[in-house]
Amino acid sequence: MTLKMANIAKMAHVSTSAVSLALNGKAGISQETREKIFKIINETGYEPLRKRRKGGSRKVASCDLMIISDEKGIVNRHYYSLPFFDHLVANLTQSVTGFGTDLRIDNLKINHLIQDLEFLLQTKSITNAIVLGTDLTSTQVKYISSKIKHVVFLDTYFEELNCDFVTMDNYRATYEAANYILEKGYTQIGYAASIKENANFLQRRAGFLDALKNKKISLQNLYKIDPASLTKIGPLAGFSYKNLPEVIFCETDYMALRIIKDLTKNNIKVPDDVKIMGFDDISEGKLASPSLTTIHVPIDQIVNQVIFQLQAQVATSDWNAQKSLIGTHLVVRQSL
Repeated sequence: MTLKMANIAKMAHVSTSAVSLALNGKAGISQETREKIFKIINETGYEPLRKRRKGGSRKVASCDLMIISDEKGIVNRHYYSLPFFDHLVANLTQSVTGFGTDLRIDNLKINHLIQDLEFLLQTKSITNAIVLGTDLTSTQVKYISSKIKHVVFLDTYFEELNCDFVTMDNYRATYEAANYILEKGYTQIGYAASIKENANFLQRRAGFLDALKNKKISLQNLYKIDPASLTKIGPLAGFSYKNLPEVIFCETDYMALRIIKDLTKNNIKVPDDVKIMGFDDISEGKLASPSLTTIHVPIDQIVNQVIFQLQAQVATSDWNAQKSLIGTHLVVRQSL
């Protein structure tokens, strides 16, 4: 069954004219009604941004997925080998076809961001974009936002900027993770952090450390891990096997799984000798031995929210920038 505007109106319990007003960014309906309409549009896969040409054919709005890579960062040239980003990009690519079938993927280097973006804008018209900007600074986010009319930044967040962001609630996630560890009675706690700092990781550290501080517990070990070494053979740069704490929290599952592998090679048993917790809930964590206790990130929900905000920007002339922090939950398995 092909959905029509009348079907959307019926599901939203509004008039067809209200749906039309929402899709065309016109005044005459409340913000609450507008958001309810777009929520149903996302859930049903209805394509509100298709416009009819003369003769009845349909023109599909285009969208660019911009992946900003950083050789020294998390989204480097090997990002597609990291399970979380592979899943995220695959889901986004599949889901965004509900927004517009003309999806173009652009790879830009963070060290040449201005040149790469200027060249891209000279070669094609870009008005709608989703930016995977994990390693971007606030200055770089502002620059991209000034060049593209409709843009949503994915997997990053800056409170001070008037831009659309969608990411997980990193602070709340790690605050609750630390409290779980403390409630289990552990006080000798380590933290495996990336040497590459980005907005997500800074929020994770802040949440975790604040929870410890509130219980008057000090961090025993802080490991500064080079993300580039995660895929290399040999010792994990930044990690030490001496004076291990009771529990190590890792900023990513990929980091946690690599640490478990190295501990096992050194005859250190997980969870008997040291317990490990990750962040992301990648599928590999379920299959690991021991299986990984972690924080689940709802990628489908994040992707749906990104598409909703981009659709709303395009269809709403007076759209106010929205910062969306998607909730997470703890998944307890064998490693802790």
